[in-house]
Amino acid sequence: MTVILLRHGRSTANTSGVLAGRSPGVHLDDRGREQADDLVSRLGDHLAEIRAIVRSPLDRCAETVAPLLAALGTNGDRPPEVVVDDLAEVDYGGWTGRSISELLSEPLWKVVQQQPSAAVFPDGEGLADVQARAVRAIRELDRVYGGPDGSGVWVACSHGDVIKSIVADAMGSHLDAFQRIVVEPASISVIRYASSRPYVHTVNNTQKLSIPTPRPPTGDDQQSSDDAVVGGDTGATATIPATSG
Repeated sequence: MTVILLRHGRSTANTSGVLAGRSPGVHLDDRGREQADDLVSRLGDHLAEIRAIVRSPLDRCAETVAPLLAALGTNGDRPPEVVVDDLAEVDYGGWTGRSISELLSEPLWKVVQQQPSAAVFPDGEGLADVQARAVRAIRELDRVYGGPDGSGVWVACSHGDVIKSIVADAMGSHLDAFQRIVVEPASISVIRYASSRPYVHTVNNTQKLSIPTPRPPTGDDQQSSDDAVVGGDTGATATIPATSG
């Protein structure tokens, strides 16, 4: 069961120096629209495998997946578009709309950088709560769109900090380490949720993507496809590019 975590394309807020959060009226800029168009070719080899396009309710995510949905066919025969509130941007509360340069002097800024699990935004939500709601949503959705045989591929379009928290969980890392993860606009991160554990196949990919397939049982012991390979994978089925942009 493989989820393609897609961060929205570059928005007008990304280059404004302002923390937009959930502010209305934030759209993709010209570069962001190019990135959204490019997603069709980046995922071209796997368009037929996609079972659902799930996204945050914010405009910049809707605009990012629009070209992908158009490439997947008409409303009657394409995978569903599902809007999920729990994949929305962080509610930054009183920080929303303030300039990043101004926020640098706030005592909470250091907490966000060094101990994000303890960070709670004024009149907003805590980053630990963000991770809890996002991971819960992704795992529940994966059970729906993974398919009965576990081979399903689906897309979830969300926001930088939200995706970083999901990746940190899949890696088994504490939330306090999530600032070490880089997730650029229009980047793709791929996680396969197996029965024994999640497998993180790529993070922050900005190139053409090749999605790995689960390894079939091999050898006399018929090793489970959910088992990690001792000594490292052979690379026979996992074809994610070595560089991730």
